[in-house]
Amino acid sequence: MEKTEIWELVEQAAEARKQSYSPYSHFMVGAALLAADGTVYTGCNIENAAYTPTNCAERTAFFKAVSEGRHSFRAIAIVGGPKDGELQYCTPCGVCRQVMMEFCTPDFEIYLGKNGEDYIRYTLKELLPEGFGPANLERE
Repeated sequence: MEKTEIWELVEQAAEARKQSYSPYSHFMVGAALLAADGTVYTGCNIENAAYTPTNCAERTAFFKAVSEGRHSFRAIAIVGGPKDGELQYCTPCGVCRQVMMEFCTPDFEIYLGKNGEDYIRYTLKELLPEGFGPANLERE
């Protein structure tokens, strides 16, 4: 991706972070998911007092996109940090990595951003080596 595209995606993730519902952890996360057709879907973390039903920003973005018929994606930017603290590199949890594996190729790009100029790039394969996905269930 071009630097300007990355910057825009990270900035959209930072904007989505503002909608975070995180009254328990006070750790706010935003994500911006770039579909293959250029549409961007944003998400934030949504906590729950029972903890288990909590949904991460990344999954929120993916579920919004899939619910609107998108199944092909290019990249995601993730921005997170304490409510009143500095942003930090925020990697996707294992469940989010597994959701990415369902819809993305191993070269899917994951940007962990603090801002448009300060980010780290990973591929899904780097964050989920030997991942289990739809191809593992294909019958011959």
